[in-house]
Amino acid sequence: MSTNLVNYLSDRLNQGSVRASTNVSNWSGTCYATPLLGAFLADAYLGRYWTIASFSIIYFIGMTLLTLSASLKSLQPVCDADGCHPSSTLTTITFVALYMIALGTGGIKPCVSSFGADQFDETDVRERKRKSSFFNWFYLSINIGALFASSVLVWIQMNVGWGWGFGVPAVAMAIAVVFFFSGSPLYRIQKPSGSPFVRLFQVVIASFRKISVKVPKDNSLLYETTDAESQIVGSRKLAHSNKLRFFDKAAVETESDRNKATNNPWKLCTVTQVEELKSIIGLLPVWASGIIFAAVYSQMSTMFVLQGNTMDQHIGPNFKIPSASLSIFDTLSVIFWAPVYERVIIPIARRYTRHERGFTQLQRMGIGLLISLFSMMAAAGLEVVRLNYVKKHNLYDEETIPITIFWQVPQYFLIGCAEVFTFIGQLEFFYDQAPDAMRSLCSALSLTTIALGNYLSTALVTVVAEVTTKNGKPGWIANNLNEGHLDYFFALLAVLSLLNLVVYVFIAKCYTYKKVSGYPN
Repeated sequence: MSTNLVNYLSDRLNQGSVRASTNVSNWSGTCYATPLLGAFLADAYLGRYWTIASFSIIYFIGMTLLTLSASLKSLQPVCDADGCHPSSTLTTITFVALYMIALGTGGIKPCVSSFGADQFDETDVRERKRKSSFFNWFYLSINIGALFASSVLVWIQMNVGWGWGFGVPAVAMAIAVVFFFSGSPLYRIQKPSGSPFVRLFQVVIASFRKISVKVPKDNSLLYETTDAESQIVGSRKLAHSNKLRFFDKAAVETESDRNKATNNPWKLCTVTQVEELKSIIGLLPVWASGIIFAAVYSQMSTMFVLQGNTMDQHIGPNFKIPSASLSIFDTLSVIFWAPVYERVIIPIARRYTRHERGFTQLQRMGIGLLISLFSMMAAAGLEVVRLNYVKKHNLYDEETIPITIFWQVPQYFLIGCAEVFTFIGQLEFFYDQAPDAMRSLCSALSLTTIALGNYLSTALVTVVAEVTTKNGKPGWIANNLNEGHLDYFFALLAVLSLLNLVVYVFIAKCYTYKKVSGYPN
């Protein structure tokens, strides 16, 4: 949906470059924020299976409504030489449909990858290795679908009509729901374990209630159930760690605790419960470092498209490729690099690192952050060349200039490569390092980096537009990009990416991987 949405909003709903870009970024950000709601319901009450099932239906209803808004003649905007003039009804229905889709995706995104990984037995060495490969092939399958979206579907939207362009994915979603339900007898389904937020707050409250209690040096004296499994439904016991020792106070048994027939969870928590909180806190710096990367990633559906609109989009004399279709090269890059990473890079890296997966999850994500920096440098370099050509030939009033759009391919290809390292690394990292009973929530946490990246992109565009348009100047991101300086905006993102990478390296060096009691790590 996001591939060509900026063109739909700017064309059919008559929104300018900045407004259309901002609306796409806000919508995309919401699509990656609602997973927090879906993940909470999955972990606490519904389980991943029923969360996916119910939210998929909401998603399909949103897609159907969007298709109708673009198909019904009574809702279509009146278009003339000055552009299209949509009614307030069309605009309202469009955004209601889009945000229904955002809500629906909130129950799908955080649960599907985790639900897939749940099908592997972590106590079996062979299955544990296959689970790690699963994330690569899962992300590859998403991009095979995206390959169709960024090529055939965009062409349908731009040449056949938006009704068909939205109707095809609506039908595809209906088929996907049927396929999901058809596999129901085969699934391994994890039980919901109650509100994870309640458990986290219990540790915090218990720690402060025992603020004057000393933590024993012998960790075996801390409270834990004697059963083989944790008292948290569907969760293995976590081994004690020496980080954030203050919260160990919650697991210290006082005399009053021992004298009670049943424990009050707001005064005494298990080691596993305490380690849940420590794990979440430990994930937060890694999570925050993904926000800048997500802001870079979001440029594919906004600034890259607007940049491409100003370039020669022809393939031969008659065929014109929509600028949004260039994202196909990001998709092709992922489709190329995902199996190469699995079949080539991992075996080579394993020889040097002696690590089972070639690189640690944190090393993998760091490589992706570095590659994303080069993608912004490539975009900025191309824009410098484009603007110099405009200046040299005085083409400021031309809609397009005779520089082929395929010079954008390197920046798309680099982002695709960075995705294979960073996004897939995040999927595996947040699933693996999450407490067992909070895996949907932690998957959602990783997705919120994309949400915040989109919001950061919106904020940057807004601030840059405000600051650079003072005194009547066209600004960096002008409606006529030939009069702007989009290269400065890309350079700004490159600088932020470099600073983010430096901070990330420090965070990665300080991170301690979780350990599960009684299981190999």
